[in-house]
Amino acid sequence: MSDDLTNGAEGSDAELSAAVDEALAEVGAVVDEVAVLTSDLQRLQAEYANYRKRVERDRAAAHELSVALVITELLPILDDLERAEQHGELTGGFKAVADRLTAVTTKLGLTKFDDANVPFDPMIHEALMHSTSPDVTETLATQILQPGYRFRERVIRPARVAVTDPEN
Repeated sequence: MSDDLTNGAEGSDAELSAAVDEALAEVGAVVDEVAVLTSDLQRLQAEYANYRKRVERDRAAAHELSVALVITELLPILDDLERAEQHGELTGGFKAVADRLTAVTTKLGLTKFDDANVPFDPMIHEALMHSTSPDVTETLATQILQPGYRFRERVIRPARVAVTDPEN
């Protein structure tokens, strides 16, 4: 009877070992499936985060472009207001409107550049006239014919200038 118990225990151990091996294989398969699903989820989350960033960036770029287009259309009006002020024709209520328009465009990020006697920079200047002079040592924008404008960091209209080169 003792042999029967030993054989029964050995058979039971073998069955138990087989059951444990089968359970471990199933757990391993489930762990592998969870790992695959987790990596898929992480990839989808990263794709979604990138999508949101791209949409926000595109939305901001579209907004900035829209504002720049409107401001570009206002540049001739700003030029007219400046000429009217130079001729003393900008007075009363119309001056208040002009000042308000200038303040609003400045608040939106529009800056005017119209400095004379600065080195000529083709990125911000458009040369309309050319002369030479012994008084200059480098090419200068000596006269501003029409001011240039920059919207935030982007030049939306170069300054139209008269350029003076040094004589050789």
